[in-house]
Amino acid sequence: MHTIVLATQKGGSGKSTLAIGLALAAKQAGFTVRLIETDPQGTLSNWSRRRNNHDVVVEPIYHAADFAPRLKMLADSGLQLAIVDTAAGLSAATTAAIRYSDLCLIPARPSVADIEATASTVSVARAWKRPYSFVLNQTPIRGQRIDNAANALAEEAALDLADVLARPLIVMRNDHQDSLASGLAVSEFAPSGKSTEEVRGLWRWIETRLELSAGNLLIDQVLSAVHEVLHAASGLSAGETTVLAS
Repeated sequence: MHTIVLATQKGGSGKSTLAIGLALAAKQAGFTVRLIETDPQGTLSNWSRRRNNHDVVVEPIYHAADFAPRLKMLADSGLQLAIVDTAAGLSAATTAAIRYSDLCLIPARPSVADIEATASTVSVARAWKRPYSFVLNQTPIRGQRIDNAANALAEEAALDLADVLARPLIVMRNDHQDSLASGLAVSEFAPSGKSTEEVRGLWRWIETRLELSAGNLLIDQVLSAVHEVLHAASGLSAGETTVLAS
């Protein structure tokens, strides 16, 4: 199982809408997905209640100590992908989520305040040696501000822009908020829209970054299950093995 965490200190950066959009993009790409909510504000839970289709489960985990054992249970159950939405600020639950992540996505709007607010999240990811990338979110369609923000994020991380900035950028459009209000992901609300194209593009970027493949993950799960059966069988006595074989 892979765990993707969306985290940043700044509120209003679009973590919840990105988490929902990526979860449905991954599901449509063939992955089994669980949305995990660590934010007591309950944006994902409220979205789920508005949703007629309960094909994507939202699971609240509000206590840091519960995070690691629950992730292990989900992994053991065969789940392929957990996407975690965190609260604004830096809490124990957010720190735990980043600690056990395979990729920490840090959404930031193209503003000085948002970019400055990424510093604490970057520090936690570095402290736990977890890979991270910025997502420029709610951007204008074009303009110098986007380039300035992208360069500022690269300087903040002291890395090359290509290594630290997820693609594509996510443009500010009403589709994201309208889909959230309707209990839908943007790919369901406007399947042919630009917002859907961008979110699916971001998911493909993540797939490449993490070298994900729904088929390969399924094969890995089958092989793991076979290994467990063989390991259990190796512990049986000869008589037990004969009975099992018969």
